[in-house]
Amino acid sequence: MEDIVLGEFLGCIFLMLFGGGVVANCVLTKSKGLNAGWLAIAIGWGFAVMGAVFVAKSTGSAQADLNPAVTLAKYLLGGIYTLGQLTPIILAQFLGCFVGSVIVWLAYYSHWKETKDPSTILAVFSTGPAIRSSGANFINEVIGTCVLVFGIGAIFGKATNNGEISPAMGPYFVGLLVWAVILSLGGATGCAINPARDLAPRIAHSLLPISGKGNSDWSYAWIPVLGPIVGGIFGALLWRAFL
Repeated sequence: MEDIVLGEFLGCIFLMLFGGGVVANCVLTKSKGLNAGWLAIAIGWGFAVMGAVFVAKSTGSAQADLNPAVTLAKYLLGGIYTLGQLTPIILAQFLGCFVGSVIVWLAYYSHWKETKDPSTILAVFSTGPAIRSSGANFINEVIGTCVLVFGIGAIFGKATNNGEISPAMGPYFVGLLVWAVILSLGGATGCAINPARDLAPRIAHSLLPISGKGNSDWSYAWIPVLGPIVGGIFGALLWRAFL
């Protein structure tokens, strides 16, 4: 159990280091990657997930969930986790995402004071809606995470028509899946699809001494937490229906 927790913790550090890092590179003033755009961010997040899965697997977490919504979905599918394992695993995911976002802050330390728009600074740490509408934003996060969990089931689940996929290829396929989800569904909310990826860095944003950062948009924060949880449950139930 300790190895699983360590793997999830370290994997989530790398998830946020590369995921938050690519956003910082694309949006922070005077960054060399400024204005690289949504495609660069989507690719960066896909690679972030791929690299994080490799790290998690190599340090003890065979499942390499990196996402409380995925962990909960696997628990509901049965046979992977016990109820007692959920809390330490999910806590490790949140802590890893927090530490990773702090490292991103350090890596771009000179750029925060140069960036005058508080919403741009917040975007490095957490997601936000293109059009603020609680209902629509919530539905978008539910759909995105449902697709993610169902897609993971399609890659690794039993009775798949995709043939036998080698576990060694898992990180690549999951990275591509995340890349596709962000490209296709991320325009509305930024596609958190992961409560730990959004809430833990948002807490870091609120605590770190970032000049001109503004507020952490806590009125929106429940959507990228609850939406992915509901979406993950739907995804798990749908996949179970097709087993």
